[in-house]
Amino acid sequence: MSNETPPKSALREFLGNLVSAPGRIYRAAFRTGTPTTDRTRSNFIFQNVFLHLHAVRTHRWSLRWSTTMGLGIAALAAFLITLVTGILLMCYYKPSPEDAYNSIKDIHFIVPTGRFIRNIHRWAANIMVITVILHMARVFFTAAYRKPREFNWLIGMGLLVTTLGLSFTGYLLPWDQLAYWAITIGANIAQSPREVTDALNITASFDPGGMQRQLLLGSDVVGEEALIRFNLLHVMVLPLLLSALLAVHFWRIRKDGGLTRPEDADKLLGPPPADTYPVFTEAPQKTYHLAAIVRGRTPAVNQAPENTIPSMPHLFYAELGVFMLTVLVCVGLAMFLNAPLKELANPSVPENPAKAPWYFLGLQELVSFSAFMGGTGIPAIVLIGLGLIPFLDREQRGTGEWFGGPGGWPLVKQAIAVGSAATLLVETIAIRFGWLREWFPHIPQLVITFVNPGTIIASIYAVYSIWLVKRYNSARAGALGLFTCFLCGFLILTAIGTYFRGPNWDFYWSPAQWPKH
Repeated sequence: MSNETPPKSALREFLGNLVSAPGRIYRAAFRTGTPTTDRTRSNFIFQNVFLHLHAVRTHRWSLRWSTTMGLGIAALAAFLITLVTGILLMCYYKPSPEDAYNSIKDIHFIVPTGRFIRNIHRWAANIMVITVILHMARVFFTAAYRKPREFNWLIGMGLLVTTLGLSFTGYLLPWDQLAYWAITIGANIAQSPREVTDALNITASFDPGGMQRQLLLGSDVVGEEALIRFNLLHVMVLPLLLSALLAVHFWRIRKDGGLTRPEDADKLLGPPPADTYPVFTEAPQKTYHLAAIVRGRTPAVNQAPENTIPSMPHLFYAELGVFMLTVLVCVGLAMFLNAPLKELANPSVPENPAKAPWYFLGLQELVSFSAFMGGTGIPAIVLIGLGLIPFLDREQRGTGEWFGGPGGWPLVKQAIAVGSAATLLVETIAIRFGWLREWFPHIPQLVITFVNPGTIIASIYAVYSIWLVKRYNSARAGALGLFTCFLCGFLILTAIGTYFRGPNWDFYWSPAQWPKH
């Protein structure tokens, strides 16, 4: 008589595997179990495609609200919100001049929750622009662009330009009067080099302004080619570019040693609270002998694990909190403020005033005095200057500290006063008394191109910055003053273009003063 167990039938085994499949699928996806120990918490980071760019442990300084205010994560959250809502809107949007406006009206008035989703998309896009600008300002004011983070500063500049491009290309898609004439203004800004080539009588043979406009619109006018081009850039090219830059940006944060912090961060933090998860949770079981100890060059050198805590759950929960707050703000704004939708675009009936998107209104204010310097010259100077900052400021004092470096917060307060006063003074003179063309009707155009309110304001900023460098014997002090001045100028010029410019780009204290038709 045989004692062998009879083989299990294939059908019974199949049914058993089917019953156990849900549990096995869960364990295949979540292999580490509940993250309650150092090992499982580390594996939670290592084995997650979205979290593996995080370090396993995070310094307590990096988790302080005042260190970053969550601006980078808020910008990422806003991008993800626009991405999801944009995909939903694409299900109903038709990118052609004959159908675009009606499809937006259908989304707005017929599609269930369509208006709500479009509102969220609109406000998330604006929040993304704001948080990216604020995030860049935070990085600058904490000197987080210094070695070894110079390259990531350049990546951040690329993210800022791409973010503005995403928002700008989405502006045309509704194909209403607001969108059509805003893009027309943007195309005219792109064409601004013609002011110089026309003055030199070389436009017929050398026309970079016309080439930029042609590349932007695909035509000489805002029409079907522009709509198709903007739609392609908005829904495919720029999101892919932004995603690639984001991946590099977060990877560089990890490889460059995490977020910047002061050298005495451990001393400033003090001992960790009694309930803080300990750094070492298990006694070592083996002893290792080193052949030699050498001085290294990586960012991790001289950075012990003390005063660090596991990224899971502390950093992970903090990021989730910022993400939820961003969603709350977007939903709250979407509930009470509708995305604008004016009448169908009509090329023969221009908007008056025709205004660019709000983040370009400062440029439009400068363009009203000089197309070239306002639309090309000054923006190019600003971008080149921002890109050179990490390579000109090679100091170490104040790294990781708000307004760190010689001068500190008192210098920033002084720069706010100087930057604001210079902008307001020059703008007041130009608005109240006009500029060179009104004073000297026959003055050459090239003089107006290079001597205008924008260049005067920028020159005052530059002279003030040089004075700061000499006073404090510090490149950081000059950069701190110059960046603060330009930030104040951007805010003031944007406010003037938004609230105080009316028909024919004339100055009015209130829309109630606009001429009646």
